[in-house]
Amino acid sequence: MIRIDLHLHTFFSGDSTISPKFIVNQLYSHPFIKGVAITDHDTLDGYIQVRKLAAPYRDILIVPGIEVSTQWGHINILGVEEKPEEWLTIEGVVDFAKERGGVIILPHPYRGSGVNERIRDIPADAIEVFNPHATYEQNKMAEKMARARNLPEVAGSDAHDPQEMWTAYTEVKAELSVESVLNAIRKGLTKPKSVKQP
Repeated sequence: MIRIDLHLHTFFSGDSTISPKFIVNQLYSHPFIKGVAITDHDTLDGYIQVRKLAAPYRDILIVPGIEVSTQWGHINILGVEEKPEEWLTIEGVVDFAKERGGVIILPHPYRGSGVNERIRDIPADAIEVFNPHATYEQNKMAEKMARARNLPEVAGSDAHDPQEMWTAYTEVKAELSVESVLNAIRKGLTKPKSVKQP
């Protein structure tokens, strides 16, 4: 089993102050969280830097990811190391992810930049049911929808500042590899957690 923060931003997002080096140092020294998905807004630059800095460390995992801005809300894709020239529609983002074997996660679906009621129709692999920036009610709505759609439940800190890091994470029954983690998410071998319930 690996504990992994599936939603974290570097300063390449533009609205984050977290440096790639700080992420690697904190991940290496953390007592039990040993994985992170870098999900910067519409760029993979942060992931590339974090992966490079983490290369010497064998006991931490960096998952490629991107938080995609669509006209109807944000969608996270894990497991892809490229992005198209531009994002046009939710359908286009879904097709792009599926063609490359990416895992589609709907982050904070009921918050301002979430997909809201379109959550019912998007062919996702998982739903983020705990996000520290969402309200209790918004997280509960996401959880209810994940269960109604029989989709795996995940959590991530959605950190944009250092003090927000690791405030939520996901226990994944997987080996310490990207492929193993992605397959486990697809199979629903996940358990969302917050720092209040380690």
